[in-house]
Formats: sequence, structure tokens, C-alpha cells
Amino acid sequence: MWALVVVAVVVLLVRANRLTTGEVILFCILVPSLILHEVSHGLVALAFGDDTAKRAGRLSLNPLRHVDLVGTIIVPAITVLAGFGFFGWAKPVPVNVQRLRSPRNQGVLVSLAGPLTNVVIAGLAGVAFSALFVAGRAVPAVGGWWPQIVFDIGAVNLWVACFNLIPIPPLDGSALLERLLPSAWWPGYLRIRPYGLVVILGGLVLLSMVHLYPLQAIFGHIFLWWEHLLGV
Repeated sequence: MWALVVVAVVVLLVRANRLTTGEVILFCILVPSLILHEVSHGLVALAFGDDTAKRAGRLSLNPLRHVDLVGTIIVPAITVLAGFGFFGWAKPVPVNVQRLRSPRNQGVLVSLAGPLTNVVIAGLAGVAFSALFVAGRAVPAVGGWWPQIVFDIGAVNLWVACFNLIPIPPLDGSALLERLLPSAWWPGYLRIRPYGLVVILGGLVLLSMVHLYPLQAIFGHIFLWWEHLLGV
């Protein structure tokens, strides 16, 4: 059923001329990147004493265990159709911070494990790209699908890492902010924390009304920096 839904969404976007082959490739890279991001949270939590994700069956690479109907299918389809670019998320891996041996400190490490995983994947993709398509050549290889796919793996994972480090809950960067907050600020912070995703989505909608698309701009800068780094 999930496969049929995904195929239907892709077909709809292609027929509407709102989705290119390059964007399909980016989407196919984004989904496993998000899954690895989430699984890493659960693995680090398990190492620190919390087996919540393991008991929930979420330490799996099976995409069906991580697909969120809204975040992985509906929101990306809407953002592409609206011209925002790709935006979405996988189902968060459950972590019980209180079961960690040092909740405040290890909770930060659990949160940062996701972006760090994406940075490592990007690094491996960069090494592979340089070794396979650039090393020993006077001009970098730009033709064919494989160079583009390997290049995009790095760019997409850098984008996922950078976006998740924004210090707004429920993004991972908020964990570092929470660790630094004075205890007196916690009651007020906890009241607004559940609305973080609403703030992000609402902000994107409001900015789009004045024709500002920050996600596209951020990804564009990351893409250009990645090109410069790899010498493309």
C-alpha cells in the first residue's frame, strides 16, 4: 500500500510537470538519508542505556518502519507543487531520555548523532566522488548518472545535517540549546516546545507569500559549496 502511494505521488508530480528526473533522484536519496539519520539516534541511545527504539522495532533499515504519511509523502508533495523545494521528515525514533545513564549530557549526544551520521555519509560520498570521477583527470567527470548520484548523496546529506542543526524544536539543534538554557527558563520553554514544528511550517508558508524560499536558498548555497569543495 505504501509503495502504491509513493508511486502515485511521484506519477502525479511528473504528470503535472512539477517534478524532474533530478528531483526524483534527490527524493530517492533523501528518504534513506532520513532513515539512517533516525536509526542513528536509536543506536546511540541504546549504547547509553535506552532500548526504547529497539523494543519498538525502529532500529531497522526497513523504510516502512520509518515512513511518516504526512512528513515523508504529503508534505514533500505539497512543497514541490508549491515551488518550495523538498522538505520533509521521517517518523522520529522514540527515545526515553530519562533511561539514559546521564540524561542531560547523553541526551545531547543522542540528538547530535543524526546530523553527524549525515556528515559522515557526505564525507564518504565526497571521497568516492573524488576517487572515482576527479582524481587523475584534468577536467572533472560530469557526464553520466553515477557522478551526479554520488555528488547528490553528499549534497543532500549536508543539507539534512545543516537543517537539523537549526536550534528550533523538534530539530536536533534544539538539544544543544536546551542543554545551555538556565533552569529558570525551563518552564516557559517547555510550554512553547510542542509548537516548534508549527513555527517552522508556518514561517515557510508566510515567507512563500512574499516569494521568499529560504530552503531553496540554503540548499543552493550548500550545493555550490559542495561543488567548490569537490572541484566540479
